[in-house]
Amino acid sequence: MASRPDRYVGIDNDINGGMTTIGKIIRDAWVFGLIPETETCKNWNLAGIDSLLQKVNTEWDKYGCLVSHLPPELAARHKQIHDPAIAQARAAGWSGEHETDYEE
Repeated sequence: MASRPDRYVGIDNDINGGMTTIGKIIRDAWVFGLIPETETCKNWNLAGIDSLLQKVNTEWDKYGCLVSHLPPELAARHKQIHDPAIAQARAAGWSGEHETDYEE
């Protein structure tokens, strides 16, 4: 049985063009300025990713976890970071359907 890796591969090496839970955490951390956009989190351990998730969640809680509640500058930054990532992932074959399968 193969063991799970104990280090993250980095958002630029992640599956589905980085459209994973960890990839979303990283992009949101970029939006909120928690880490620089040059930080891919390559070789981070799961404790580091979890710590980043907690910081990202703290920021989202300020806005009710809704993009529509972000102030204009953060909403623009969210669009600037997430839209190209989604387009790139779709071009690579990601559809996003498995993220919404439960919403029937």
